[in-house]
Amino acid sequence: MLLEISPIYWVGVAVLGMGLGALIGAWIFRRETQRRKATMEREAREVLEHARREAESLSREARLQATEESLKVRAQAELMFVARRTELAETEHRLTERERLINRQLEQLIQNEKTLRLQQEDTETRAATLQTREAELDRLIQERRQLLQNSGHLTAMEAREQLLKEFQKEAQTDASAYARHIMEDARMQAEQKARRLVGIAIQRFASEHTWEITTCTVQLPNDDIKGRIIGREGRNIRSFESATGVTVLIDDVPNAVVLSSFDPLRRDIAREAMEKLIQDGRIHPGRIEEIVAQVQQDMEQTMLRAGEEALGRVGLPPMADEIVRVLGRLKYRLSFSQNVLEHSIEVAQLMGLMASELGQDVTLAKRIGMLHDVGKALSQDIEGAHAIVGAEFLKRHGEPEEVTLAVASHHDDIPQDGLWHSLVTGADAISASRPGARSEAMTTYLKRVESLERIGASFPGVERVYAIQAGRELRVMVQPDQLNDEQAYELARNISHRISGEIQHPGQIRVVVIRETRCVEFAK
Repeated sequence: MLLEISPIYWVGVAVLGMGLGALIGAWIFRRETQRRKATMEREAREVLEHARREAESLSREARLQATEESLKVRAQAELMFVARRTELAETEHRLTERERLINRQLEQLIQNEKTLRLQQEDTETRAATLQTREAELDRLIQERRQLLQNSGHLTAMEAREQLLKEFQKEAQTDASAYARHIMEDARMQAEQKARRLVGIAIQRFASEHTWEITTCTVQLPNDDIKGRIIGREGRNIRSFESATGVTVLIDDVPNAVVLSSFDPLRRDIAREAMEKLIQDGRIHPGRIEEIVAQVQQDMEQTMLRAGEEALGRVGLPPMADEIVRVLGRLKYRLSFSQNVLEHSIEVAQLMGLMASELGQDVTLAKRIGMLHDVGKALSQDIEGAHAIVGAEFLKRHGEPEEVTLAVASHHDDIPQDGLWHSLVTGADAISASRPGARSEAMTTYLKRVESLERIGASFPGVERVYAIQAGRELRVMVQPDQLNDEQAYELARNISHRISGEIQHPGQIRVVVIRETRCVEFAK
């Protein structure tokens, strides 16, 4: 049956299929075109939206950047304005100060001109007055000369001699007053400088002062050993006292013995010997003499170590062994009640401090101060003043001339002027006069006070004399009708010179002359 369908039919079917295919293709193409159009429109809208957003972002960033730039420019402008205003204010202040300074200088110039004018007028007035007085003086001289010739029937030569004597007396009075003013000014300036120098040295160096005692105590392990120290019928204690030269006190202190002696060297030897005997336990006369002899031999090394330690404390370089050994002996020497080695160390420190203030050789100053009293360790073996003995000893051992001269002159045993003499004398006086440094026996003190009052009362015109402040000041009251002010000043100077020449005293003694006139009347 299929074979019976005609070809026309198939052609129609083919044409119809082609038409349907064309319609379907056209519809598909149209749909695809619409879809593509919609896609393109959507993409276009997205591109436009993105472009719009980017444009807004760029616009916003541009606005922010412009705002920041404007703020930065404004801040810079404000800073420049503030700096300019500060600069203008400083310039104005400088100009004001300069104007004020110029005004002060102008006022000062005007004042100086007025002062100079007044001084010139005063000088001219004084010159005229001096000329008038000179003429008046010439006239008075002529009248006085004529009066002397007429009244006393004196010749011109005799009148001239008498007149010259009167003028000489007046000139001496004027010269004394002028010398007093000069010495007062010089003394005031010197005292101020010296007080400053000494004050700096004392403030920078302070040392302790304790009076040396005449006893020392040796501790015992128990009271039973006291019997062994005493020995049978006191043989041990007598042997110990004979060998050492000290006094042994047994029953004064429990569990201890007291060694008493005015010689520190003997006392120290006795102390070490007693300690060794107690430690050894064998106490009898033979052992006592053996121990004491051994301690005496060891004492030389002890004194050498003491001298080396003193040099180390002051900061001085090593010296000859013999000098160091003699220096160590000063540890066992006393001046009044002051240890001489400690005194020498203090004098060396004070001299070093004062020399540094004056810009001088500090090492040389300390060397002089340390060695100034070395003769006190030799004076008992060699005759002569300790200053001279010490200077000769140092010279023999190679010390320089500056040291030997300063040591020899520190108590004015030889005349010497100079910086080192003044420094060693001042430092020695400071160390000796510090509170607690030295003590005097009552008889010595009373004798010195009596000598001061005797010297003050020996001058004519003196009414009463009092030594006060433990002999550090002498008050002299004079009769006003016998001495004038210039003579009272000369009296104070003469008394001080005589005291310096006749009395040995630590530190300085102040002489005060009092001239007083009292006028008394009674109303009735």
